[in-house]
Amino acid sequence: MKLKNESNETNEKTLFLKQNSILTENPVLRYLTFSALYLAQGIPEGITFFAIPAWLAMNNKTPVEIASFVAVIGIPWSFKILIAPLMDRFTILSMGRKRPWVIFGQMGLIVSFLSIGLVNDPLNNLSGLMMAGFFISFFGAFQDVATDGMAIDVIPINEQARANGLMWGSKIIGSSLSLVIGTSLINMLGFATAISSLSIAVAFIMLVPICFRERKGEKIMPWTKGKPSEDSEKAQLKSWKQIFISLFKVIVLPSTIIMGIASLINGVMYGLIDTLLPIFTIQELGWTNTSFSQVYSATTVVGGFFGMFVGGALVDFFGDKKMITIYLSITVLLITGFALLPNLWQNDKFIFAFILLYYLFYTFICIGMFAASMKLCWKVVAATQFTLFMALSNMGRAAGSGLVGTFKEMMSWEYVLLCTAVSPFLTIFFIKYINFQKQQQSIANFKSITTN
Repeated sequence: MKLKNESNETNEKTLFLKQNSILTENPVLRYLTFSALYLAQGIPEGITFFAIPAWLAMNNKTPVEIASFVAVIGIPWSFKILIAPLMDRFTILSMGRKRPWVIFGQMGLIVSFLSIGLVNDPLNNLSGLMMAGFFISFFGAFQDVATDGMAIDVIPINEQARANGLMWGSKIIGSSLSLVIGTSLINMLGFATAISSLSIAVAFIMLVPICFRERKGEKIMPWTKGKPSEDSEKAQLKSWKQIFISLFKVIVLPSTIIMGIASLINGVMYGLIDTLLPIFTIQELGWTNTSFSQVYSATTVVGGFFGMFVGGALVDFFGDKKMITIYLSITVLLITGFALLPNLWQNDKFIFAFILLYYLFYTFICIGMFAASMKLCWKVVAATQFTLFMALSNMGRAAGSGLVGTFKEMMSWEYVLLCTAVSPFLTIFFIKYINFQKQQQSIANFKSITTN
C-alpha cells in the first residue's frame, strides 16, 4: 500500500511539473521565459552596439569608422523580414510553432560569439571585426524574430503590455550588464577572450526554451514523445501562397502602414543616440570607455527596472497611444533641452541625468511601441508582420547610426542633437492616426473568411 501511495505521489508530481511547464497554461512561466530570452538578446546588443564602439573610440578611431561599424552590425536587424516568413512557413510543429527556431537562434549566438575571437588584430582589421559583428547580430536578430513570434502566439492580448515591460526591461538589463562586464573583461583580458567568454551566459540561457513546451502534448526534443497541438495545426499555414496572401491582406490595412512609418522614423532616433553617446562622451568630454560603460549600465538598469514594473503597467492602465505620445513628447523636450545647454556639458552630473532620463523614456517608448505593434498583428502571420515593424525600426536605427559621422562632419554636436529630436516629434504625428479597434475588426473578418 505504501509503495502504491508513493507511486501515486510521484505520478502526481510528474503531472504537476508537465502542466506547469507549458507556456500557454502558465502566465508566470510565460513572463519568466520571455524575460530570460530577452535577457539573452540584450547580451549581443550591449557588446556590439555599445562596448565595441566605446572601445574603438577609446583607441582613437574616427566617428566615421565607428559609425560604419555600427551601421554594418545593424544590417541583420533591418532584414529580419527575410527570416520571418521562413519561420511562419516551416517548423517542427510537434515541438511548437516557434520554439525550434528559438533554440536554433540561441545555438547560432553561441557559435558567433566564439568566432569573434578569430579576428586577428581587430583595431587594424575593421572589416574582419565588422564581419564577426555582423554574424553576432544576425543570430541575435534570428532569435529575436523567433521569440517575438512565439510571444504573440502564446501571450494573451490582455497580458501583452505587461509582458513587453518585463521582456524589454530584461533586454535592457542584459545589454547594460554585458556592456559593463564586457568592458571590464576587455581591459583586463583582451578583446578576443572577453567577447568570446560571453557565450557562456548565452549557453546557460539556452536551457530555458529547451525545458518548456509551447502547448500541451508537444515534444521537448525531436526524439521525445509528443505531437502537434490542434491550435498550432490550425494556425500553421501550409504554403507560401497562403503566407503572402495573408500577409498582404494585413499589411495594406491603414494602421499597419502607419505603424510601419512610425517605427522607421522613431528608429532613426535610436540609431543616432546609441551611436553618438560613446563618441560624444569619450572624444568630446574626455571620458574613458570604462566610465561610459559604467554610466550607461547604471542608467539603463534603472530604465530596465522601471520598464519591467512601471512601463507596461502604465500602458495597460492608460492605453497605448496616450502613453506612447507622452513618452515621445518628453523625449523631444529632453533631447532639445540637452542640445541647447552646451555650457553644462562639462558637468558629469548633468550628463548622467540626461543619459538616465533618455534611457528611461527610451525603454518606455519601446514597451509601448512593441505592445501596440503586437495588437496590430494577425496570428497566422504574426512572426512576419511583427518582424516587419521591427525591421523598419531597425532600418531607421541603421540609418541613424550611419548618419552620425556625416552629421558630425557637417555641424556641431548641438545641431546633431537638434536633428535627432526631429525623429520622435514626427513619430507623435503618425501614432495619433492608429486605430486598434478597426484593425482588430478587420482581422476578425479575415478569420471568418478563412473559416468559411
